[in-house]
Amino acid sequence: MKRIVIFASGSGSNAEKIILQYKNNSQGNVFGIFTNNPNAKVLEKAKKHNIESVIFSKDDLSNGFVLEKINEIKPDLIVLAGFLLKFPKAIIEKYPNKIINIHPALLPKYGGKGMYGINVHKAVLENKETETGITIHYVNENYDEGAFIFQKSVTIEKCHSAEEIAEKVLELEHLYFPQIIKEILNSKI
Repeated sequence: MKRIVIFASGSGSNAEKIILQYKNNSQGNVFGIFTNNPNAKVLEKAKKHNIESVIFSKDDLSNGFVLEKINEIKPDLIVLAGFLLKFPKAIIEKYPNKIINIHPALLPKYGGKGMYGINVHKAVLENKETETGITIHYVNENYDEGAFIFQKSVTIEKCHSAEEIAEKVLELEHLYFPQIIKEILNSKI
């Protein structure tokens, strides 16, 4: 059985879609939810599904505490699902090509530091884009610069607010993220 760890900083809607995909599934399961936000709604989802959660500080991420906790689980895949901190080099080196992220835009556009959540959708709207989408990519030492795994676009010509764009993008995330994770796990032996 493949072991998945999820990092999230907010509501955990993507995390829950992934949890549900693997609930009672012999292929894999979510063995831990990690968050830097003690008030994150993802913690409620972890509790609801009886998944161990780890709350940590920004210092814990860089001082080895988080890596130690990850090593206890020995994950086959680390999934960043709305996780807002930069991932440290030590974890990336320990788990090469085993850390993925989802970004709410078609990278390389609208990526980098500060480009997350509604900020991305506001920038897309301000630039009068006719489409946006999602990018699932491997994580490296720079924000949103890892090798692309999957992209999917959606037209937004009829969207008049960043919130409307966010809704369309979230639909793509919920549909494709669990599916791509499944494909990645199937390809790893």
